[in-house]
Amino acid sequence: MRKEWLDKDYYSILGVAKGASQKEIKKAFRKLARNLHPDSNPDDASAEAKFKDVNEAYETLSDQEQRKEYDHVREMGYFVGDTGGRQQYVRYDDVFGGGDARSGGLEDLLGGFGDVFGRAGRRQQVPTPGQDYEADLSLTFHDALSGDTKTLTINGEQVKVKIPQGIADGTKIRLRGKGGPGANGGPNGDTYVRVHVADHPIFARPDKKNLAITVPVTFVEAALGSVIEIPTLNGSTKIRVPAGTQSGKTMRLSGKGVETANGSGDLLVTVEVAVPTKLTDEQRSLLEALRAESQADNPRAHLGV
Repeated sequence: MRKEWLDKDYYSILGVAKGASQKEIKKAFRKLARNLHPDSNPDDASAEAKFKDVNEAYETLSDQEQRKEYDHVREMGYFVGDTGGRQQYVRYDDVFGGGDARSGGLEDLLGGFGDVFGRAGRRQQVPTPGQDYEADLSLTFHDALSGDTKTLTINGEQVKVKIPQGIADGTKIRLRGKGGPGANGGPNGDTYVRVHVADHPIFARPDKKNLAITVPVTFVEAALGSVIEIPTLNGSTKIRVPAGTQSGKTMRLSGKGVETANGSGDLLVTVEVAVPTKLTDEQRSLLEALRAESQADNPRAHLGV
């Protein structure tokens, strides 16, 4: 028996009825695990704690023998122990004189249990999970997008960490059983690895699936329209800039963003009109002529000035 059984209603945690079938329990677990997974909720401590509770609940209720024992303990108010090589069941009010065992805390429960089974000569040892660890892992921009396997030293042990393709900055990866050792036969804790992704000199990543790039164009290219070449993660491609394109306009290239197991994102291309800072005499003359022809065009007319 785990000590968590005394305090946690695993059926409520999974949102199922006590008589739920294994199929219903599995379905509820998958839905909650998907919604609460650390990859989907970076920097959300509440979701992370709920995710851990959901895993504990499923591990117990998906095992028929554990579920049967859990139900017995929760419903009948019995504490399960082992004395003299055989399993014993002690009613809570036998230990606490009719009080609520949960209100007394685990330490009181164990103390009372030892009193009742003094013949065993020692207090019952309850399996206790080990401590969870945290670690940090730095990745290059390209390593994060392509996926990789890295090695970390955790508590003196070399541990391989598989990096999913397209992982985002701040994501936590859970390494089961790679935390502190459990006590009295309890399971080891877990290690949560927080991923830090370096910036790219050209591309930005506004969200998990899309990439963004700002591309300068000349005034002539924007005014008359043109076909320009731009970089992508895997080389380059050409895009058409429509005539009259304004500075700040964003165009979307489908499938040129981050590739993940759930599909590819897009590349968001923002056009920025580059104003020349140095002009030749001929260029200045042409622009002066253009200005003279454009006297009637006032882009600030709507401002009332």
